[in-house]
Amino acid sequence: MKCDQCDQEATVHELRVTGGKRLERHLCESCARREGVAAQPPASVPELIEKFLHQAAKPPVQTAAGPACPRCGLAFAEFRETGLLGCPDCYQAFEAQLGPLLERSHEGGTHHVGKTPKRAGHASDPASAVAQERDDRAARIAALSKQLEQAVAGEHYERAAALRDELRRLGDPACPPPTSAPPAPPTGPTN
Repeated sequence: MKCDQCDQEATVHELRVTGGKRLERHLCESCARREGVAAQPPASVPELIEKFLHQAAKPPVQTAAGPACPRCGLAFAEFRETGLLGCPDCYQAFEAQLGPLLERSHEGGTHHVGKTPKRAGHASDPASAVAQERDDRAARIAALSKQLEQAVAGEHYERAAALRDELRRLGDPACPPPTSAPPAPPTGPTN
């Protein structure tokens, strides 16, 4: 990537979020020095571990606007306005508030209910693979049933029909296959 101000290779990358807007700059070392942007030297692994452990030990900060991240100081109210978290530690600081929000955005899903790669299971133990598949299927059926209830309660009938069909495809005993009904008589004039 080229420097934003000259034709040299950019080695300093700055990202700022101000007022909800992202501002990215890519500069070479000399332009970064001229602009007053300090290039941070890479940290060693022990330094990173120490920094992580130090940050993890800090309790969430409480401000007048509600909880705040101990690392970056972002208040939860600011997150609600911008939709942007300030740092990775914000996930832990706002865990109680983000949990329901993420659950709603994933339509009630809190755990992975998709397929698991075959190589992730125990290939040498087919019984455990079958048990794992059965447990995955049961979890998927439970999640879909919950979503179906929510769709019906919210009167989202197209979504409810799609969920019902998926439950039938999975063979949910609570969702029997449709019975065959006699064909409807034709309407309109006959010749």
